[in-house]
Amino acid sequence: MNAPAHSHAGGRFITLEGVEGAGKSTVISALEGWLRAQGRRVQRTREPGGTPLAEQLRELLLQRGSEQINPAAETLLMFAARAVHVDTLIRPAVQAGAWVLCDRFTDATRAYQGAGRGLERAWIDDLEQRVLGGLRPDRTLLFDLPVALGLARAAARAARPDRFESERVEFFERVRACYLALAADEPQRFRVLDAARPLPEVIAAAQQALADL
Repeated sequence: MNAPAHSHAGGRFITLEGVEGAGKSTVISALEGWLRAQGRRVQRTREPGGTPLAEQLRELLLQRGSEQINPAAETLLMFAARAVHVDTLIRPAVQAGAWVLCDRFTDATRAYQGAGRGLERAWIDDLEQRVLGGLRPDRTLLFDLPVALGLARAAARAARPDRFESERVEFFERVRACYLALAADEPQRFRVLDAARPLPEVIAAAQQALADL
C-alpha cells in the first residue's frame, strides 16, 4: 500500500510541505542545483499544477471568484489535478530515474482540506488510494514555522492574496498542527525543518534531510 515511488535506476520522489511563507520555493531551487551538481536528473514541479491541464485546474482552485467552492468540491479538484500530474509527469519521471521535487502533495490536502476545512480524513485517504495507487513520497520535508511569521512573509511577497492566503489565522493554525501530527505519525518519511531560521541554514538542513537517500 505504501510502496515508495522509486522502482527504477535511483529515481526518488521528494515532497516539500508547509504553511504559507515557509520558503519552500527558494529551497526547492537550491535543492535542484545541489542534486544536479551531483549528476542527478531532477524534475521540479508543484501542486496543484505541474502539467498544462493541472495548471488550469490550479487557476480554478486559487482564484477568488464570485462562486464558492465547498470543501468537497475543492478536494475533488485537487485530486483531479493530482491524478493528471502523477500519470503525466511524476510517475514517468521517477521510473526514468529522476529525482522529482514537488512543492506540496497529498499531505497538503490532509492539512488544508482536512484539518483546515474540516473534511473527513478517511475520505481523503480513500481518494489517495484510488487515485494514486500506492504512490507515496520517499521523503517529505516539512518546513515548520509560526503561522504569524509565515503569513507576514507571504503578505510581503504577494501582490494579491489567493483564495488560501486570504484565510484567517485560525485556519493556518489548524493546518500547521495537522502537518506536525502527520510528521509525528510517519517519522521514517518526514523530516521537520525549522523554517524560521536563516535561509542558508534551512537549505543546509534540507540537504542533510535527503543525504541518506
